[in-house]
Amino acid sequence: MSEPLHADSRIEARPAEGDLSDRDAYLQQVMLDALSYARQRNYTGYDYFDGMSSRLLRALPVENKWLNIAVQESIKRAPVNVRPLFLVEQRRNFKGSALFTMANETAYQLTGDRTYLDQARHLADWLVDEQSEDFAGFCGGHRHQMQQLRELRPANTPNVVPTSYGVKSLLRMATYDDDYGETAHTAERFVVDELDYTELDGGARIVYQPLFDGDFYTLNGGAVGARLLVDLYDHFGADRHLNRARQLLDYIATKQAAVGGWAYRDPPSASHLSMDNHHNGFIVESYQRYHEVAGDQRYEETLDRALSFYRDLLFEADGAPNWDERRSYPRDIHAATQGIIVFSKAGDFEFVRRIVDWVLANLYAGEGQFYYQQRRFYTKRFTLMRWCQAWMAYALSVYFEERYGGGGT
Repeated sequence: MSEPLHADSRIEARPAEGDLSDRDAYLQQVMLDALSYARQRNYTGYDYFDGMSSRLLRALPVENKWLNIAVQESIKRAPVNVRPLFLVEQRRNFKGSALFTMANETAYQLTGDRTYLDQARHLADWLVDEQSEDFAGFCGGHRHQMQQLRELRPANTPNVVPTSYGVKSLLRMATYDDDYGETAHTAERFVVDELDYTELDGGARIVYQPLFDGDFYTLNGGAVGARLLVDLYDHFGADRHLNRARQLLDYIATKQAAVGGWAYRDPPSASHLSMDNHHNGFIVESYQRYHEVAGDQRYEETLDRALSFYRDLLFEADGAPNWDERRSYPRDIHAATQGIIVFSKAGDFEFVRRIVDWVLANLYAGEGQFYYQQRRFYTKRFTLMRWCQAWMAYALSVYFEERYGGGGT
């Protein structure tokens, strides 16, 4: 089933059979098992914020914001998975599909097994077909309605984060078909037009999603939007992409706290979240990506402080992820996976292995299945397809790209 790698392989030193350490051979199998778990279920499953897809809720003869919030939040916060009781629909997630695309493509690079490339193509085609409609450029969002205090957000409302991963995955697949890259390129219009790219003193900022009417800015969203533009620059070489990314990152750098991290929103009072783990990881990774592509060290001091904060306050010495700079619990698999990504890109593979070991000891069910979250006195032993499976498969794929190659898109 194997064949030579594509001529543009990123895994510069593809490990031959027997060349991997026993440890890395095991981790590669865990990654492949995680992909197998998802493939057997057609990449469809429960999601973090899917309570509004309850068929029981939708069958009620009333439409009430507070009832929606009660059902949605009860499902999200329950210590066990009550989604089957509420008849919550299992759907394929846009961001999760992008992550699975990249993890499958890396699996192909590592193994030469064309099954993984075929899966990556299938998922990339799905992303193109299922992009959000009636917005400028390529974009995507979550597949479930979300009830928020201000509004009921329709399913498939695009925002910057799933769009950025969709772009990253299509640019990866452009190695095999240029049409994927051309589709990804149109996402520039989404960032500039739909997300209200605005220059101001100290840089530029964007909103998190179209039709936004709030008085705050989501900082990790701005960073991820900058990374999207850096990815476009890396692929197409247009200076405007890098210039706009630099403006966004300049602004976010001014919002870095003295301790080295970032609040979820600007102003911080606009969110109940503090300097939580995986959103800070998104920002750190965005600065890493800028340095990787731009060839300068414009944000060296910002990144050094951020990495120190991220490691010292958002992780324990044994690799366990903390929730934020003040609280250890809940210890979330998404925080762990983002740590794997960031420290892989930093070349700190020893610490990556500590995080992986913690996940395998505390949130791994075996046979490629991962659990959601460890609380102080119990563990949420259920699986969310995007939050658990997609992120873990992708994080391990990044580890192998950085460990054995020059890194991916």
